[in-house]
Amino acid sequence: MSIALFANVLTIILCVAVLVQSMRMMRSLRTVKDGALTDVVKALDHATVQARAVLSDMKATLGTDCARHARLVEQARDLRDELSDMIGIADSACERIVSAVSLANALRVAEEEAAAEAADEEAPADETPATREAA
Repeated sequence: MSIALFANVLTIILCVAVLVQSMRMMRSLRTVKDGALTDVVKALDHATVQARAVLSDMKATLGTDCARHARLVEQARDLRDELSDMIGIADSACERIVSAVSLANALRVAEEEAAAEAADEEAPADETPATREAA
């Protein structure tokens, strides 16, 4: 078998395959032409009308809701600033309370030490701390 004969047979096989595909495509195009295409166009037209309606509703909603949400966001920011100020005031009050408690504790400890020293000085001379603890 020569190369020319092999090329001719291969070309014939490919031509037959193209003919089969062409027949299938022609059948599909006839089906679309007979009615499926008009149904597809009607469905697309209906979908386009619905999409326009939805877009106009969204535009109206965004026009009103965005302004309302912007006002709410601004109010929330104002509230946040006020709360930050209140937290600062509460922190400073807490620091003052903590320092006052620390000072009171230090004074109480100093008074207790002074009272203990005064009690030691008033104790009888024959009584030592070891005998006081035993009693």
